[in-house]
Amino acid sequence: MKITTLIVALLGAAALAAFGQEETVKDIEHGAKKAGEKVKEGVETAAEKTKETAETVGKKTKQAAETVGEKTKETAETVGKKTKETVEGTGEERTETSRTTHRKSKSSSRRTKAETSKQQSTNREANKPTPSPGGR
Repeated sequence: MKITTLIVALLGAAALAAFGQEETVKDIEHGAKKAGEKVKEGVETAAEKTKETAETVGKKTKQAAETVGEKTKETAETVGKKTKETVEGTGEERTETSRTTHRKSKSSSRRTKAETSKQQSTNREANKPTPSPGGR
């Protein structure tokens, strides 16, 4: 009987060990399942936040582009008006101004030519060898 009791005790111990391992495996599976669900929730939350951010950035970019377009249009209109005013207001003055400028430019050019030729003649005289008193 001792041997039978020993065998029954060993079988009982083996059954308890197997049952304990089975519970451990179930606990691990349950923990992994919970962790997977948490990761999935985190990914979904991140995707929602990314989508919201992209929409906000898109709206802001569109607003900025519209503002730049409006400002560019306003600037172009202002420049066009100012240019038109300048052309209309100075049409007669411009003709006269260009004549005066041409005349002044011509006078300045003549004066410069005269000064240049004067300097050249002075330089020529300074470069002439002086004749020696004895001749050649």
